[in-house]
Amino acid sequence: MNFEQFVHSIPAWLSGEGPESGIVISSRARLARNIRGIVYAHRADDEQLAEVVGYVLDAAQFAGYDSCNFIRTDDLDELHKHILIERHLISTMMASKSGNRGVIFMNGELNSILVNEEDHLRFQSLRSGFDPLGVLNEVEALESAVARALNFSFSPRYGYLTACPTNIGTGLRVSVLIHLPALVLTKEIHRVIRSSSQLGLAVRGYYGEGSDVIGNLFQISNQRSLGKNVQELTRALESVVKRIIEYETQSAETLMEEAKNQTEDKIARSIGILKTARVLSTHEFMNLCSAVRLGCFIGFVDKNYVHILNDLLILTQPGHLGERYGLKEDAMERDYMRAELVRERFVDVKL
Repeated sequence: MNFEQFVHSIPAWLSGEGPESGIVISSRARLARNIRGIVYAHRADDEQLAEVVGYVLDAAQFAGYDSCNFIRTDDLDELHKHILIERHLISTMMASKSGNRGVIFMNGELNSILVNEEDHLRFQSLRSGFDPLGVLNEVEALESAVARALNFSFSPRYGYLTACPTNIGTGLRVSVLIHLPALVLTKEIHRVIRSSSQLGLAVRGYYGEGSDVIGNLFQISNQRSLGKNVQELTRALESVVKRIIEYETQSAETLMEEAKNQTEDKIARSIGILKTARVLSTHEFMNLCSAVRLGCFIGFVDKNYVHILNDLLILTQPGHLGERYGLKEDAMERDYMRAELVRERFVDVKL
């Protein structure tokens, strides 16, 4: 696989288009499935893992996905694994495992299948903006096409059987990646997180479970998979996220009413730093970009600059920088090159 194409391209789910794209970066739906009669991936030996890979690749071809790409993670070094994590094609869990595992992806990385992560198959669909039902329909179509050639583990009582009990039932995780800087600045974010948890949703960081919140980007997803059908689970998440979008909008209005000068100053200073900085860590860059993204949302900055922010959201990550500039494990050197890349992209950004 030529990873050069990755560091000069952006996944289609970061186009900055779609409903509520000023707040919601992307929507994702994932379905967990296992092949009947084969030991689950976390207990399977390499021969059994290889058997699963063969079945899935044959099923994908049978389903008409002849032009899909398959990357076997065991063939990759740590840098290239990080690039796939940064593009949300594989998980940190998969990157840490050895053996016959990999990812199939197609359609500009909008659709993918993780093979032998926690479960034999993790079908995934991503879209720009707020469209939970849209990604649900996409991932169900992908799963249905591949399922014609496979026999999944299923219980009439419990539904689809998975390696983790929390995924039993529908096997569905639907989520949104959402930007909530105004709720953070008005100190309302903890109330929103607490309310979301009480309503059965999980609120996590940028890379999902176990990751930190950076740049005021939160991943919100359903916690349960059993007891309701996929439509009910998705509509429940959609309903809560709509309210969170309303709260974020109201908080942004509050900032402009009660702290307009301070808010605009924060945004203007962030643009100034991004246009001139010689050293930028990932954490600092993400926080500065959050302020600029807020500026686009409230109309203080041209909203068309969002595409620059989305491009840099991927291209400034450590793995992408390492591949682009041939860097070794030198964090300071990455910080230099991150700042240089950001200055290039921000040269025409104005208030």
